[in-house]
Amino acid sequence: MSKIFVEENGVYGIDCTDAVWASDQMHGDYYEAGLHINDVDFVIENSTEILLVEYKNANISGAVNPGALNPMEDKKVSVAIRKFYDSLHYLRLLDKTKPVSYVYILEFPNGDVTMRKRLRNRLKLELPFALQEKIGNGRKLIEKLDVVSIEEWNKDKDYGKYPIAPVEQGIVK
Repeated sequence: MSKIFVEENGVYGIDCTDAVWASDQMHGDYYEAGLHINDVDFVIENSTEILLVEYKNANISGAVNPGALNPMEDKKVSVAIRKFYDSLHYLRLLDKTKPVSYVYILEFPNGDVTMRKRLRNRLKLELPFALQEKIGNGRKLIEKLDVVSIEEWNKDKDYGKYPIAPVEQGIVK
């Protein structure tokens, strides 16, 4: 089974060859089970954690109305949050118990590091960081949240182990 996945537009691929386990099948598995819930695009397990990875790219050729993507819009924020929560079921059913980080890879016109930090801070308020500090047995639902560009992902010492590149550059063999 290949650990190189191509995003839904067929423009970029992510190479998860070095992952302990990785999948892009969550959506298909949910759909086949008759569940119409939100899910992340990729799940990557390394030796210490599981990355739930959501990928949005309005900077690609052929993107429909890329200027209309406003990731700070209430509806977009709500969907991003639901994708995290709805993906936890999948991990539970697969008996994946490592710490979970949620990474939102975001590319859109006029997107910059300041906007990504603002979005990260907004998402953090609605993800279970505060809740898990108040209740439970110490096991966390989420360890970390990042909102990054493709460039930031690739340059990161941990995320960069799973490089993202245009398919035309040969990431998909």
